Amino acid sequence: MSFVVTLISNPAKPAVTEDLVEKVSALLPTTPQVKVLNPHIAVDLTIEGHAEPEELESSIRTNLADAPVDVFIQPQNGRRKKLLIADMDSTMIQQECIDELAAELGLKEKISEITESAMRGEIEFEPALRQRVALLKGLGTEVIGKTIENRITLTPGGRELVQTMKANGGYAALVSGGFTSFTQKIAEIIGFDENKANILLEAEAKLSGEVAEPILGKQAKLDRLTELTEEKSIALEDVIAVGDGANDLAMICAAGLGVAFHAKPKVAAEARAKINYGDLTALLYIQGYSHDEFAKN
Repeated sequence: MSFVVTLISNPAKPAVTEDLVEKVSALLPTTPQVKVLNPHIAVDLTIEGHAEPEELESSIRTNLADAPVDVFIQPQNGRRKKLLIADMDSTMIQQECIDELAAELGLKEKISEITESAMRGEIEFEPALRQRVALLKGLGTEVIGKTIENRITLTPGGRELVQTMKANGGYAALVSGGFTSFTQKIAEIIGFDENKANILLEAEAKLSGEVAEPILGKQAKLDRLTELTEEKSIALEDVIAVGDGANDLAMICAAGLGVAFHAKPKVAAEARAKINYGDLTALLYIQGYSHDEFAKN
């Protein structure tokens, strides 16, 4: 059986040097076949025979010490996935939408504390969302568009991830505990096939302080993953799920490849793959795509 060790760094801070590749190669049970996916940014090291991925990964991480490089080990077969299911806030975008809306009311600090606690899994997601939305009561709905334009930035690599998977026959779903007023726009910009999120209720062009029930939380994300595998006749092994918060854990654990992306400690501890340094193109390198295979549109 073939196993592949993928080493990935952030494209903005290339760190996969020849010396580092040699150092990791020396730790492997057999001499690896080296394939550069992107010079100094990502490389595959393929080894034949038996391997204990968790032990090997731990050994490599220990030996790399503080090098800003992500490591993932998996069987060579079945790497490329057919379904991407992704969180939005702090994953496909670099902010938490509700915190940025709160900034318009001078409540960002108060609301972001609740958001952080919910994402860490310290408090339940649903009541935390109701509590935060209540604080937004009276905010003019025109602020949403301004917030997207002025406060929201896409996470680097997100468009390449979605477009490359779609160009290779994949399906991309954005599932968020945030709001449709954001996911619809973000999904359109990045190129997702669908988006699901919570609905902010409004009256007379102002937020009512309520969110439509039932709230889309951890279970709803998992449910959509399951529904999509049935609708598209895709095996769970062919799903890649990515997120950063506690409400992403169920779908991350259910997917064939669950990725904790710059995630909260609880999520990173339970996910099979952890990206702490790379951008979203790391999810393509994990699947064995080289940079010259990325979709260019």
